[in-house]
Amino acid sequence: MQDNLARGLQIVSRAVSSRSTLPVLANVLLRTEDAGLKLTATNLEIGMTCWVPGKIEVDGALTVPARLITDVVNSLPTGERVDLNAEGASLQIRSGRHQAHLRGIDAEEFPVIPSAGERPTTRISQRALRQALAQVTYAAATDEARPILTGVLTKFEGDRLTLAAADNYRIAVKTLTTLDPVEETSIVVPARSYVELMRVLSDMDDPVEVIITPAKNQILFHLEGVDLVSRLIDGQFPNYQQVMPTSHTTRAVVERQEMLNAVKLSALIASSSANVVKLRLDGGEGGLTIAAAADIGDTEGQVDAAVEGDGVAIAFNARYLLEALQNLDAEQLALEFTGPLSPGVLKPVGDDEYVHVIMPVRTPS
Repeated sequence: MQDNLARGLQIVSRAVSSRSTLPVLANVLLRTEDAGLKLTATNLEIGMTCWVPGKIEVDGALTVPARLITDVVNSLPTGERVDLNAEGASLQIRSGRHQAHLRGIDAEEFPVIPSAGERPTTRISQRALRQALAQVTYAAATDEARPILTGVLTKFEGDRLTLAAADNYRIAVKTLTTLDPVEETSIVVPARSYVELMRVLSDMDDPVEVIITPAKNQILFHLEGVDLVSRLIDGQFPNYQQVMPTSHTTRAVVERQEMLNAVKLSALIASSSANVVKLRLDGGEGGLTIAAAADIGDTEGQVDAAVEGDGVAIAFNARYLLEALQNLDAEQLALEFTGPLSPGVLKPVGDDEYVHVIMPVRTPS
């Protein structure tokens, strides 16, 4: 059916390589399998496989340009039957009174993608994993200068899974529970792979199966109708625990949305200078002041805060603060500081499984 095929192509086309020197990597592999059609695409970092229900008349396989077949199928009448027929290196697509022929490349030239044939290493609730990834992946580095930091440390210990991402300015760590215990294993998964996984995970508690290959060079996620396989990043992830603050002299509890609104306002001014926003916490009921100043103007916002300990003034990069606030769904956050030049800590109130650390910015005043 057109809608099933269009959905499957949309899922796998996220893994298609756009800048590869191998022409076949711009293609999607169509192969008959398990009483239906198996669609596969890869850029050699991640591979996506999706099964589309259908009726097989003759077994076969062919690769065709991913973007072209996706556009062709999307332009066919919705809800109609689509007939696919491969002859040599050509694919005929028919639906109702419409037909198209696409030139392809032999399926033998397509890289082999592992499939979920092995016993799962563990299983995790899709909703829990999706929420955890949303709270961590954005903190990974995008600069390839240190490839290990473009990944997310994925550490299994018994029935606990810890995800940690860091660049040179922040660290996000989330711990969640798996459905099956695993012996202690640490791997580093590219953050880009996890971003694609988040797109296919559902907001339900149905489990996703996790399979780590015996050679520990790939990880595979299997959910109903979809597989995502990712290469792993070689190397030792930095010991982030060394820089995690273990104490504080100032603690404040704020409403996350109220603080987010104030930071957004200050970020508008901060973006025209060094992108710095300043936070000031006054002891007692003084609350939290968030401000920014630049040549074009200045801004200041007040946020209710229950403050314990000393007052403190500290500056942060507006983008890092915004991303942390936007990717958390807690109603209240605890802010912990030990001075203007020490890292700041954000924690959801009532959730001990997540911590976010941001390095401060030095300012003249």
